[in-house]
Amino acid sequence: MSKKPEVTGFFDPRTWSVQYVVADPESKTCAIIDPVYDFEEKSGQTASINADRILRFVAEKGYVIEWILDTHLHADHFSAADYLKRKTGARTGIGEKVTEVQKLWKDFYNWPDFPGDGSQWDRLFTDGDRFKVGAIDARVMFSPGHTLASVTYVIGEAAFVHDTLFMPDSGTARADFPGGSAKVLWKSIQDILALPDDTRIFTGHDYQPGGRAPQWESTVAEQKAKNIHMAKYKTEAAFIAVREARDKTLPMPKLILQSLQINTNGGRLPAPEANGKRYLKIPLDLLSGSSWD
Repeated sequence: MSKKPEVTGFFDPRTWSVQYVVADPESKTCAIIDPVYDFEEKSGQTASINADRILRFVAEKGYVIEWILDTHLHADHFSAADYLKRKTGARTGIGEKVTEVQKLWKDFYNWPDFPGDGSQWDRLFTDGDRFKVGAIDARVMFSPGHTLASVTYVIGEAAFVHDTLFMPDSGTARADFPGGSAKVLWKSIQDILALPDDTRIFTGHDYQPGGRAPQWESTVAEQKAKNIHMAKYKTEAAFIAVREARDKTLPMPKLILQSLQINTNGGRLPAPEANGKRYLKIPLDLLSGSSWD
């Protein structure tokens, strides 16, 4: 059996997110990583455009979906994990520290009865856990910093590093969300860069610096040699200084308060109320980083 998975990325230009289908070409079994459920913030409309595009691709390839995986609780888009599970019956998974993020945000949303035990997913992965995609070995690396619960999935010789490393010309992820830490992010990146140099790195976003076309695949060797943060700022102290200075200039993601309400619940939309409509609950004056211009 091949140990090199077939990886297909699906770029969502509205959120700059990259979603992945990771397949064992021999058994035709696959995992979906970080799928997007569409939300248009001006109208409040939801849709399954991205998720359905992935389902069509899977059907065309004749794949069987074994896993639906999120690397972390995303702050800039809704997760389509629940939608895809309802469509396919595949198992969902996320890192076990998601419960810490749930506890944090259940207080922010004033949800005293919210089940912050991770029961929204079929499996909570611990650091070092092993599983399979078809016959391809996979393991989980705990890689916090961007969030306190982020994980990396290493499937064969491919690593899905979420928002830890971006493409080399974009550097690294911010670390100023609740529970984030530039110091912890540095350690997580060192662990990722300790993988073999030819390990393929697949990142969770691409912001297309300079207007170039979207990109999402590099290697450990390329990241070490060319990443604008890691190649230049080679000590922990220097990295923390530049990362924290950069983070102070960044506004909060426009969908963070909407997305965390959905994603802490495994991608489930709020239950309809008596009038049949669903409603988001947005805490006011919770986060800083507003841009008034």
